[in-house]
Amino acid sequence: MPRPKTKFTIRDEFCIETKAKPCGMIIFGASGDLASRKLIPSLYNLYCRQLLPTTFYVLGCARTPMTEHEFRDKARQSLRSSKIETINCEKFVKSCYYLSGDYGDIKTYAALSAKIKNLNKQYSTNNNRIFYLSTPPSIYQIIMDNLQKNDLFSDSADKQPWTRIIVEKPFGYDLTSALKLDKNFHNYLNENQIYRIDHYLGKETVQNILIFRFANSIFEPIWNRNYIDHIQITVAESIGVGHRAGYFNKSGLLRDMFQNHMVQMLSLVAMEPPVSFKADHVRDQKAKLLESINPFNIKNIKNSVVRAQYKKGHIAGKPVKGYRDEDNVPAESITETYVAMKIMIDNWRWQGVPFYLRSGKRMPSKKSEIAVVFKKIPHCIFSPISPDEFSRNTLVFNVQPEEGIELGIQAKHPGPKLCMSSLTMDFKWRNIFGSQPPEAYERLLLDCMLGDQTLFIRHDNMKLSWELFTPILEHWAKSEKKLDFYEAGSQTVQEADNLLKQNAHKWREI
Repeated sequence: MPRPKTKFTIRDEFCIETKAKPCGMIIFGASGDLASRKLIPSLYNLYCRQLLPTTFYVLGCARTPMTEHEFRDKARQSLRSSKIETINCEKFVKSCYYLSGDYGDIKTYAALSAKIKNLNKQYSTNNNRIFYLSTPPSIYQIIMDNLQKNDLFSDSADKQPWTRIIVEKPFGYDLTSALKLDKNFHNYLNENQIYRIDHYLGKETVQNILIFRFANSIFEPIWNRNYIDHIQITVAESIGVGHRAGYFNKSGLLRDMFQNHMVQMLSLVAMEPPVSFKADHVRDQKAKLLESINPFNIKNIKNSVVRAQYKKGHIAGKPVKGYRDEDNVPAESITETYVAMKIMIDNWRWQGVPFYLRSGKRMPSKKSEIAVVFKKIPHCIFSPISPDEFSRNTLVFNVQPEEGIELGIQAKHPGPKLCMSSLTMDFKWRNIFGSQPPEAYERLLLDCMLGDQTLFIRHDNMKLSWELFTPILEHWAKSEKKLDFYEAGSQTVQEADNLLKQNAHKWREI
C-alpha cells in the first residue's frame, strides 16, 4: 500500500541575494573539463538569474589553439551538455572571449594585458577582475609571476580597482609544499584577495548546516556530548578513477578528499557558534575546531585510520576493473582508493564523541551525507522492551546525489497498545522547492564577485588541515607499504567495520 507524501508548509522569511558588481573573469585552463562542465554553465545560470552585471565578461586563456568563434561554440556546447535552458544563450556567449598561448611565454601575458584593457573599456568594469586558476598547481607560480610582471594585480580586494584570485584544489601536496605555495601567493596578494575554493562548501545542504544549527533554538542546546553519541561523514562514489588515473595515483584519496572536503564538513558540523555570519568570524571558529582535533598516534595508526584499494567486482550488477587494472595505473600501485578514520575532538562540547569519516571509490552507489546519531534513551518505560532495542534518533544531512535533510524518530503505529515504528521525516530540496538546488559553483563564483570569503578556505584553515594529515602521508610513504583490499561494489571494508566495533558502532548503509 503506497504511503501518502509528507506535506510541508513553507513560509519564506528571509531571502536576500545581491547582484555582483562590474568585473571581468579571466579563466586560465579555459579549454579544460572544469570550465566546460562547471564554470561556464554556472556563470550562465547566474546571468539568467540576473545576478551578473550587464558589464561583465569572461576571458578564457589556455594553451589549446582556438579562435574566439570556436571558444564560443564550445561554450554553447557546454550549456547544451549541461541540459540548461539556453533561451538567453547567445547574448551571454557574446560576452565570452578567448586567448591562446603558453603559460610560460611572456608574450602571452602582454597579449592578455592588452585584451583586458580593451575589454575593460568595452564593458566599463572599472578594471575590476577575477583570475580563476583552473590549471595544475605546478603552473600556479608561473602564472602568478607573469601576471605580476605585466602589472595585472592591484593590491586590493575591495577598493576599486580590485583583483581577486580563485585557486582550485589541491592547494599543495603536503604541509611543506602548501606553505611554500601560500608564501608565493602572499608575495603578490593579500589574504583577502585569495579565494581557495572547495566546491563542497557551495552545496546547499552543507551551507544549511549553519542555518540549521544557529537559526533553530531546538537543536543547538542538544548539539554536544550530552546528547550526541557519534557522527558519521560519508563521501562515497560508485565510479572508479577513470581519466583521472594519472593525477589520482600520485595524490591518493586522503589528499583528494580528506584534506579539503571531509575536514571542511567536519568543521561546520562541530565548530562553536560564531559571533556573526561574517566571513572571518565563521572561519575563526573553523580554525579553532581544527586546532582541537587530537593528533593521530602514528605508532598505532591502524587503530584510527584504515586505507584500502578496490579490486575487481560488480557495480549495479555489471563487472568492473580493479584499481590496478585501470588505464595508466601501475600494476603494483599502493595508492589508496578508500580511507576510513576515527577523529576525536579535545574540547568541552565534543569530549568523548567519536567522529567517523570515510570516503571511497567503487562503492555501491554515489552518496554523500553527514549523519548525527543521538544517544539511546536512558530508560524504557515500555516493558518488556529494553532501551537497546530502539533505533537511535538520527539526523542526516544528505549532500548528494539529492540534497535534503531527514530525521529518524520513534512513533506509535496504529494497532496494539504497544506498537511502535521508526519513522523518517524526510524532505528533499527538489520536492519541497520545486527545483534542484543551484550548482555549487554558482554560489561560490557569485560570492567571489561580491568579495565574500565565508565559504572559502582561509590560510590558517588550510595549514591546520595539512598539519593533521601530513604525518599520516609521511608514515605511509616511509614505512607502511601494505594496504587492505575490497571488492568493487562492497558496502564497506572489514577493517573499517572493526574501527567502529571498538565503540560498539557500525557504519550506515551506502
